[in-house]
Amino acid sequence: MATVSPTSIKFGSSLKHANQSSQVPRGICGLKLISVGALKNKGFSSLRSSHFRISCAAKAETVEKVCEIVRKQLALPPESSLTPESKFSALGADSLDTVEIVMGLEEEFGINVEEESSQNITSVQEAADLIEKLVQKKEAA
Repeated sequence: MATVSPTSIKFGSSLKHANQSSQVPRGICGLKLISVGALKNKGFSSLRSSHFRISCAAKAETVEKVCEIVRKQLALPPESSLTPESKFSALGADSLDTVEIVMGLEEEFGINVEEESSQNITSVQEAADLIEKLVQKKEAA
């Protein structure tokens, strides 16, 4: 059994095989399923629980908004497949495109991205994670 929320996925003991095909809902981080037994063989013998939790830093809604902004800035067709792992450079973005993407993110989310932080954004997930961090920081202030 797998239960899904916008920021986490929890696998229960009814998950029969780690190799089963599993559809992860759109907007959720791409995940690889591995068996707990495989982890034990890699030196994680303390894993005895039948439940474990995988969390992504950014909410699914944030990832989706980032994808929309990237599609718009790069003039990608609506049916183009963007995942959290999509790299801007692989989508054809140059440094100016990346600056424009960051400006679009700042406008959409009402945040200010420092220049040094913007230079570290190379993928949809990195952008979404930074946005979550900056929005939380803004709300705390």
